[in-house]
Order: sequence, then C-alpha cells, then structure tokens
Amino acid sequence: MSVTPGRIVDTGEVRLHVVEAGDPNGPLVVLLHGFPEFWYSWRNQMPALAAAGYRAVAPDLRGYGGSDKPRSLDAYRLEQLVDDVAGLIHALGADRAHVVGHDWGATIAWAFAMRHPDLLDRLAILNVPHPARLRDALRMPRQWLRSSYVLFFQLPWLPEAVLRAGHFAFLRRELRAGPTRPDAFTPDDIERYVDWWSEPGGLTGGLNYYRAIVRRRPDTTLLRRIDAPVLVIWGERDRFILPELAEPPADLVPDLRVVRLPRASHWVQHDEPERVNRLLLEFLGGSPTD
Repeated sequence: MSVTPGRIVDTGEVRLHVVEAGDPNGPLVVLLHGFPEFWYSWRNQMPALAAAGYRAVAPDLRGYGGSDKPRSLDAYRLEQLVDDVAGLIHALGADRAHVVGHDWGATIAWAFAMRHPDLLDRLAILNVPHPARLRDALRMPRQWLRSSYVLFFQLPWLPEAVLRAGHFAFLRRELRAGPTRPDAFTPDDIERYVDWWSEPGGLTGGLNYYRAIVRRRPDTTLLRRIDAPVLVIWGERDRFILPELAEPPADLVPDLRVVRLPRASHWVQHDEPERVNRLLLEFLGGSPTD
C-alpha cells in the first residue's frame, strides 16, 4: 500500500504539511511525531494501517518539515499544538479520530485526549509518560539526569549551533546509535532527515517546544480523566525516560493497556515496527490479543 505525496492542510491557525495513506473513507488515524523527526517517523506504520482499511494521516507538526514555522515562542505552547490536531481533524472532514503519538507527539496526544475528548476514539502512546507521572519525575534525581538536555535546549541559538555542527553530526549519530535495531534508520533515511533539518528554521521550531513548555503556567486540564481506551507501548531501553514512568495513574486512565518491549529503545516504532504495527492494529480494532 503506497503512501501519497504530501499536501498542505489549513487547520485554521497554521498550515500543516500532511502525508496520507489508505482509504479516504476509512476510520481516521492521526500519527504525531516527536523531536527531531517529521511525518517520516511513521513510514513503517502507515502502510500497515492503510492495508487494514484505515485512513492514516501523518502531519509535520508546526515548526517541522513542510509545515508553518511561527517565529514567536508563544506559538509553541502546548495548547496551540493540541488545537492544531483538533483543527486538522476538522479540516480533514472527520468528526473523530484515533490518535497515536511518540515523544513530543505523545505529549500532545495526552493533552489532546483531555482537552478534546469529543474528537477522540482511541489513544495510543509511545514512550512518553502521562502528565501526572511527569510531575512525579520532577522528584526523581535519576530522571533529572536523563532530562538534562532539556535545560540545555532553553538557551538561545547555542543548541541550534551545536546540533548543526559537523553537518548535524550529533543528530546523525543519535539516529545511527540510539535505536537498538542497527538498521532502524538507513543512510537514505538519515539524509531525508538532514534535508529537513537544513531548511531555514528547521531545528528552531522543534527546540521551541522545549522552550515554551517550561514557561507555561500549570494547566489543570492536563489532569482530567481519559475515558477513551488507551494503549501505552513502551521501549524499556529508553535512555531518556525511566521505565517506572510508563504506567499512568489508574484513576485518570481507567481503560488502559500497557505493553513493554524489553529490547526496544525510545525509538520504539523504529526498533520493532512489526510488533508495534500488530499492537496498534489489534488495539484500534478493539480486540487486543498480544
């Protein structure tokens, strides 16, 4: 099943570059990538979803890839990112969607489930804790050590300079060595990422997610109960997030299934694409068996 060329969708405030696969009339699945990726993060999942009859849509989030890249830091507040997803669903002519997120895309997906429950069918999260568990992480010195890069990202211009140095040597090394599967990112894959990072503002948009979130006021909507079914897929060799943060609070996420993949890293959908695909299809179909 082929993936169509991308197109621009106006969500109301920003224009997002999106790539689609599958039946235009099938159930909508919105796939949200993380840092420092773009829609291509889901290259191994979109054909499987399309073959199963879903309409798989993967946007470049605002600030990434071919989407708008606002200059203001306030434009990257979590509320704005969440509303982009709601606007995308409406712009695609759908009333509801399944939402799947990894890394920053998962942070947005958690918040979307709480801010727009009327637009959500099912929620799948890959390797990002529930917001309540992130509060717990603030009391864990081991997690602070793993998250120290977030403090570095708060600096102006220097993170961009470091990440661009040596023609993106650090990011290239992360894509080669970060996953546990040696060929998770082929040389051609990495060059596709480099092409987007090389665009004007290609790194600043993604870094602004980190800069904006530490400046926001506490949002009580991020502790609302999620009644939709939720699947958490967790690669236990995550170098950035402690494995004990995988489980959301039962009172806030009552309809929950957590699947831990012992051999996968933070890059879980790249390390074990077939397993992740199977878990997603079983979950979205409503009858998980794995």
